Amino acid sequence: MGIKILQQSKGQRQKAQAYIFFAKAADLGNLKAMEKMADALLFGNFGMQNITAAIQLYELLAKEGSYKAQNALGFLSSYGIGMEYNQAKALIYYTFGSAGGSMVSQMILGYRYLSGINVLQNCEVALYHYKKVADYIADKLEKSEGIPVEKVRLTERPENLSSNSEILDWDIYQYYKFLAERGDVQIQKALYYFLKAAKAGSANAMAFIGKMYLEGNDAAPQNNATAFKYFSMAANKGNAIGLHGLGLLYFYGKGVPVNYGEALKYFQKAAEKGWPNAQFQLGFMYYSGSGVWKDYKLAFKYFYLASQSGQPLAIYYLAEMYATGAGVLRSCRTAVEKRLKLLKKRRYIQWHFSCGIELPFKDIHLARRLYDMAAQTSPDAHMPVFFALVKLETMHLLQDILFFNQFTMRWKWIKLDDTLGQYWDLFAIGLIVAMLIYLLRNRYG
Repeated sequence: MGIKILQQSKGQRQKAQAYIFFAKAADLGNLKAMEKMADALLFGNFGMQNITAAIQLYELLAKEGSYKAQNALGFLSSYGIGMEYNQAKALIYYTFGSAGGSMVSQMILGYRYLSGINVLQNCEVALYHYKKVADYIADKLEKSEGIPVEKVRLTERPENLSSNSEILDWDIYQYYKFLAERGDVQIQKALYYFLKAAKAGSANAMAFIGKMYLEGNDAAPQNNATAFKYFSMAANKGNAIGLHGLGLLYFYGKGVPVNYGEALKYFQKAAEKGWPNAQFQLGFMYYSGSGVWKDYKLAFKYFYLASQSGQPLAIYYLAEMYATGAGVLRSCRTAVEKRLKLLKKRRYIQWHFSCGIELPFKDIHLARRLYDMAAQTSPDAHMPVFFALVKLETMHLLQDILFFNQFTMRWKWIKLDDTLGQYWDLFAIGLIVAMLIYLLRNRYG
């Protein structure tokens, strides 16, 4: 009940209600609810931060086999937040977390073995851990037959369509697809605009309608024959998405008999127009020998072309080729780099800067601790750390002034980067230095 409310919540009050349900379910011993409550206690959701209580709850959950709890305890141990700073114990927690199926723990272990953080540096072990996460993502992508990443032109006012209008880029289509998955009535509006644009002659709209019927949703129930019709209309206009769609229908035998020859023909036409998904499909056909002789050199060529546009599955298979030495000189380091590129592309690395990226939240207390550690490590770091702490304390002060979450839901944290510009902190530090110079001159002048 709490998860459903949280997913559908639009305001803070609804989210608070969800956590009331989580608390009741946690009291009854529900593990998922206990995980939610532990996270809320750790991060201070709705003003109820209690790190000690969060750790106690995580330890209880860890005994029950919760990999999320193992992740959290590993993180807290590795930074000494609320518990003893102990990298060895953190490594144990992350190892148990990865064994339990945690992709976050796999990422962290991969980075630690790649960089030699509290373990012997070992690229092969790092590659093993990154492969687990990459396989997980690739499996999800393959089930949806990949996600096109190339942009299509967008008209700002789809109501004013003309015969040569190009309607809705891929991001907008994905938004409507998301709404459809939620059962939102907006998908009806999307289909209306697509149909209107298709009638006006938009090849992109024809192709998108074909994809909607291929995947199926509330507004356009799955129908291979209708998908074939609209993909054909788009393909006849030379549209790359329509050509790729026909290739998919023939490749998987959806509404038509499986015909690898036809699939290859349409994929080649779409690939020549620069459509990355078609380039990937060609690479996959040559990589797997689907309807053609296996040819790793051609597979590498098309995977590489698709990867240049950010096609995630192409990046995945390039990593596989480097990891196994199929058609290329085997390189553990290159394979790791390709897998990291895939994970970054899918925005999977967002939790923890021990993965090489950044924390998913702004923890001022943790930042202070890390700055102190940096200052202790090198005398040269004292001055940069001082200025960084000035910025940090300024942010903390403004947060206390402007963020009254406990008293009203109307106040929101003002993003200074948006209000004063990207370098507001440098302006603030410059102002402080100018004031100090002014005061010193008045005193000793």
